Amino acid sequence: MIYTVTFNPSIDYMVSVSDFQLGRTNRSKAEYILPGGKGINVSTVLKNLGLKSVVLGFVAGFTGEQIECMVADRGISSRFIPLEEGMSRINVKIQNIDGTEINGAGPVVSGEKLQELMRQLEDLQEGDVLFLSGSIPASVSNDIYAKMTKLVSDKGVNVVVDAAGKLLVQTLEHKPFLIKPNLQELEDLFGKDAFEGIAKKGDGLRECVVAYGKKLQEMGARNVLISLGGEGAVLLAEDGEVYGASAPIGEVVNSVGAGDSMVAGFVAGWLERADYGHAFHMGLAAGSASAFSADLATREEIEGLYRQIVG
Repeated sequence: MIYTVTFNPSIDYMVSVSDFQLGRTNRSKAEYILPGGKGINVSTVLKNLGLKSVVLGFVAGFTGEQIECMVADRGISSRFIPLEEGMSRINVKIQNIDGTEINGAGPVVSGEKLQELMRQLEDLQEGDVLFLSGSIPASVSNDIYAKMTKLVSDKGVNVVVDAAGKLLVQTLEHKPFLIKPNLQELEDLFGKDAFEGIAKKGDGLRECVVAYGKKLQEMGARNVLISLGGEGAVLLAEDGEVYGASAPIGEVVNSVGAGDSMVAGFVAGWLERADYGHAFHMGLAAGSASAFSADLATREEIEGLYRQIVG
C-alpha cells in the first residue's frame, strides 16, 4: 500500500482577480476551493494514475471536517487524526498576481497526537511506500521525518522525502528510497557559492546538479530526483545510471503541485516496471502535465506528455 503524510492540510481558496488594487474592494473573476497539502496532492495524482493510497495527517475544526469530505469525494482513503483544539488552515491563493498567496498557520499538534501518528506507521509492511512531503507545523520538531524514516525503513518500506533543509538532511542516514530537491533547495543545502559561474540552464547546470546529487547519495539517499523547472529534471539512480531530460513543450498555467506530481509519477512508473528510466520519464511527464493544467494532472495528460518525452 502507498501512504502519504500531510502534517498541515488546508482548504485552498483559489481566486482570480482582475486589476487588483491595494486598499480597495476587489471582486473575484473566478474562484474555487481544493483540499491542499503536498501529501494530498501526491495521493490525487496517484489516484488519477490508477493507484490507491491512504492519506495520513492531522485535521481540526470545521475546516478539518471539510478537508476530510473533499479528500473522500476524490475517491481517496484517509486516516486523519482529529485534534481537539484549533482549526485546519485556509490558504488564499491569488492566481493571477505573481503567485501571491496567504497561508494559514494551522493547529498545534501535541506530543500525544504525534505518537498516535507514529503508531499508525508501525502498521506499515515491507514493500509499502511512504511519502513524507512538505513543511511541518512549528509545534513539531524538525527531526520528525528522520524518526519516521528510521521507523519504517527498518521494516523494508520505501520512503520518499520531498522536503527542504534539516527536514530532508536528517533523513539521509536512514537511506530513503527517493528524495526530490529542486535547484533552490540544492543551493540552500550546499550554498549559492557552489553554483557561482554555472549557467542556470543547459549542460553546465546539469553537470553541476549531478555533482551535488552524488553528494546526497553519498550521504545516504538511494535515488535523487532533481527538478529544474523549465530546464527539466535529472535523476541519479541507485544503480549508478544518470538520466536527464528537458521539460516538454507547453504553457505553464499553475506550478502549484508540479513537484508533488513529479514524485507521484516517478513512484507510479517504478511500481509499474521497476525501471528507473521509465520512472524518471513518468515523473517528468506528471510534473509538467500539472504545471500545464489549472488542476493536478489527469492520466490522459500525463500519458500524452510521456509519449512526447520518450519520442
